[in-house]
Amino acid sequence: MKLLVDADILLDTALGREPFVAQSGSVLRWCQEMPQSALVAWHTVSNVYYLLRGAQNDAKARNFVADFLHFMVVASGGTPSVRQALTLPMKDFEDALQVAAGISANADFIVTRNVQDFRRSPLPALTPSEFLQKIPSR
Repeated sequence: MKLLVDADILLDTALGREPFVAQSGSVLRWCQEMPQSALVAWHTVSNVYYLLRGAQNDAKARNFVADFLHFMVVASGGTPSVRQALTLPMKDFEDALQVAAGISANADFIVTRNVQDFRRSPLPALTPSEFLQKIPSR
């Protein structure tokens, strides 16, 4: 099982956003236990850094990114992925880039709180709760 983790899951955890932090944190713990099974889109890295730097500071933002790169793989996106994103029937281009990055890295689905934004995605989207129900008990 390979999943692409959306930025909201990372930010929920880093910022302790209630009431989402518990389930998002559980998703990231699974990712730590299953290294190389979790992906993050290349542009999500900069988005997460930028938002964390504004909410906290540069050092905390860099440390958070460095920490998740220990167990997550960056799904790259070159010209073919951007072209693919442009053709996807999705309203939000950033979400389309997420999907294209996931497809290029052979993800099975995206884990996000915003499944509505991905309803027209060729890559299925799961909420953290749906994902946690899918995985075998530990």
